Amino acid sequence: METTYPAVEEHGLIGDLQTAALISTDGTVDWFCAPRFDSPSVFGALLDRRKGGHFQFSPDGIDYTSKQLYLPGTPILITRFHSADGVGELLDFMPVTGERATEQHRLIRLVRMVRGSMPFRFDCRPRFNYGRDPYELETHPEGVVFRSRTLTLTIAPFKHVERLIDAGSIRRDEEGVAARFTLHAGDIGGVVLETACPHAPRALSTEEACELLAETRDFWRRWAGRSRYTGRWREMVERSAMTLKLMTYAPTGALVAAPTAGLPEQVGGQRNWDYRYTWVRDASFSVHALLRLGFTEEAQKYLFWLDARIREARDGDLPLQVMYRIDGSPDLPEEVLGHLEGYRGSAPVRIGNGAAGQLQLDIYGEALNSLELADRNGLVAPYEGWRKTAALMDWLCEHWNQPEDGIWETRSGRQDFTYGRMMSWVALDRAIRLAQRRGRPGDTARWTTERNAIYEQVMTRGFHPGRRAFVQHYRTDILDASLLAMPGLGFISPTDPMWKSTLRAMDAELVSDSLVYRYDPNASPDGLAGTEGTFNMCTFWYVQALAQAGRLDDARLTFEKMLTYSSPLGLYSEEIAPTGQQIGNFPQAFSHLSLISTAAHLDELLDRQH
Repeated sequence: METTYPAVEEHGLIGDLQTAALISTDGTVDWFCAPRFDSPSVFGALLDRRKGGHFQFSPDGIDYTSKQLYLPGTPILITRFHSADGVGELLDFMPVTGERATEQHRLIRLVRMVRGSMPFRFDCRPRFNYGRDPYELETHPEGVVFRSRTLTLTIAPFKHVERLIDAGSIRRDEEGVAARFTLHAGDIGGVVLETACPHAPRALSTEEACELLAETRDFWRRWAGRSRYTGRWREMVERSAMTLKLMTYAPTGALVAAPTAGLPEQVGGQRNWDYRYTWVRDASFSVHALLRLGFTEEAQKYLFWLDARIREARDGDLPLQVMYRIDGSPDLPEEVLGHLEGYRGSAPVRIGNGAAGQLQLDIYGEALNSLELADRNGLVAPYEGWRKTAALMDWLCEHWNQPEDGIWETRSGRQDFTYGRMMSWVALDRAIRLAQRRGRPGDTARWTTERNAIYEQVMTRGFHPGRRAFVQHYRTDILDASLLAMPGLGFISPTDPMWKSTLRAMDAELVSDSLVYRYDPNASPDGLAGTEGTFNMCTFWYVQALAQAGRLDDARLTFEKMLTYSSPLGLYSEEIAPTGQQIGNFPQAFSHLSLISTAAHLDELLDRQH
């Protein structure tokens, strides 16, 4: 296998609602963790082509080109191989596991020859626990088993048909197993990869594999059919919704920020984080996107998860944690995998996330904003949940006026971040609304006093007279794109002169041909070397800010430009590099949920204009 790395955007995402895999355009599973999103990797070639492990299924020894698409209305990935002698298709999918946590997961790789003939090979090289655990390889009549200290992996080809792969053609070596075979027009074959299989490898018939394919297809089309979005960007919105669903852990309803770890914000740089966890901020934003599309059940399940975290925090007399594991565990110790070189040499590779212990005051605003929106949509918090939420607001009244680490999780010391203060205002404002709307008990007089104090502080200390703009924190004149959310959250009118001058300043300094930087890391040191790309979520927020300011034509053009930066499959990472390539963990929930919310908001304003 070549040691070159494919571009981040040259991957498709498949999953079964408990874990996921990334598959490149050459048919290689470059990333797969089991049994959960936040479990150690089994295939991690994305972070080290030689040591990470992979599962390649591609044409053998010939020149070919390949393209990927999704089976419409599904996350079933089709990789098409074109050569001088034929056209073949590889279909990759994972049958949905359901809402009960399990260690048993299947990845089915079905290959069929459309016309002509083509030699193929598959090459399976698992590397358990990020390549740290050895394994034993067992050969069985209908497949092979890789057995490590903590996980087993079974490979079983489809039942033997003439000319196609069978268990007898699998060859083992010191790296794993491989096989070669030739397909002719009309042939169908493939293999099933399964974790924690309770029995010896059993070969599926082609008919059984096709039935699983049909079941998976029908599940996803039924789910996507529940969307009530009928606007201008239906295809992109549907793909974003499906991507968010793929990144949601069904047993708890928790959304991971991304299914990957260690993909750099600058190739060769140090900004390489593990995003396979649930941020209160990101998941709370998802409630807005889900409710806009009509996915009430998904929104409610996350709110149950959030309610449990709020209760745990108050029972322990603790603040909310920034992020948690998908099962709600607060333990995310950060460590460096020094034996992995990182994507294209981007080291260090980190797993776990030390930012979990930071103080980020904005998360209270995002959480309460989602609870208030849910309440308006009929998802009313239970008594005990409200009681703990009210206690959390009492805690915020005591603690909002202190330096914190901020939304961007900087590691250069705490500051009085303007965004964190504004979101503390949002938290108390939404809590007051909830209490008044439902007649719920709470110290609304105190909440109102503190809310008003925050407002006055932000308006007087967060606005820099020299810059004529709201700035990142009270001791700087640096701009910060997180403040693009101010008018949308009702903190300031989009026609207020203070906001108009802020937007003009951001236009001049943070916007690059429609793409938006979070801030200038050279001017605002964040504790890390290097730079980063433009931040996709901020670009979508910028679109909304333009639209709210009455610049609808600019907003629509900026949005349409942003759509050109998606991957060929409609996926977005966290950031866009100056070259236009995707960088950062992929795909990124923030990017997709903000795409959905922005598309829906822009649709409403354009419809109203017409």
